[in-house]
Amino acid sequence: MLVADSIAMSCHLLADALERSEYIHAVAASTPKEVLQLLEKERFEVVLIGVGISEDPVESMQFVRQLQSSHPQLGIVVLLDALDRTLVVEAFRSGARGVFTRSDTFEALCKCIRCVKEGQVWVSSVGLHYVLEALVEHGPAVSRLPGSRPLSKREEQITVLVAEGYSNREISERLALSEHTIKNYLFRVFEKLGVSTRVGLTLYALKQARTPRSKAQSIKRPPLPESRVLQKNSNWSS
Repeated sequence: MLVADSIAMSCHLLADALERSEYIHAVAASTPKEVLQLLEKERFEVVLIGVGISEDPVESMQFVRQLQSSHPQLGIVVLLDALDRTLVVEAFRSGARGVFTRSDTFEALCKCIRCVKEGQVWVSSVGLHYVLEALVEHGPAVSRLPGSRPLSKREEQITVLVAEGYSNREISERLALSEHTIKNYLFRVFEKLGVSTRVGLTLYALKQARTPRSKAQSIKRPPLPESRVLQKNSNWSS
């Protein structure tokens, strides 16, 4: 994988730590030019890009967009100094598959990288709420994912409830169905849409603009600690 950050020393230290912990080949780069040069020479599955790779965060997001356009196979994770709403939303709009903050643990970073490498999406519960707000307010509906099959009305209903943050138990109580039935519905939804996590399903639902504005704005659930977000959102049986 490729680690790109403006501070060369911390960038190399992080790359070394990832290589030791994840047993992967990790390379460091401290400028956009170095990133592009390395991408021409080697093939990477994941790129971790610090928002400070350019002096202006806007330029950093433009660089993320450039990478996503020229190397669509890359799983891009944007590393933020703090969980800023504008930067979180813009990172995903630019093509990032994950957003991570420096305040979280190294263990969580390793999980984040593994998830993105497997084609999943990583974002904290707070970050997901930012994305939800932005997509509901401004995001136009898009067509279904390539190769996906249409959902039944019940499957769409359950998808919306997942996007609103309900657990399987809460969905079963709301729809007067057993948890086992809800799990079966979710299994079929995941299969039809080609997603494998609750985060991926949530982002799909939000892009379809299926989450009602009034409900999205009324969600007041306390955010989960960042290190627990993956477990909550990626386990369809929870």
